[in-house]
Amino acid sequence: MPNHPACRQCRHYYTTYDPKKPYGCRAYAFRSGENPAQVVFSSSGKPCLMFAAKVKPSSK
Repeated sequence: MPNHPACRQCRHYYTTYDPKKPYGCRAYAFRSGENPAQVVFSSSGKPCLMFAAKVKPSSK
């Protein structure tokens, strides 16, 4: 199994209200019961190419 990007550190990742599909990806527009990066890899055979690190707010 390849190293998947950490979805929780991606700006496209979100949690949903649906207990059967609690994880979502805005970049690929889907919800799933599994880690979105695993779903992308299992369906395409390639690691997630849409990973974008979350931007942390600057502290003043």
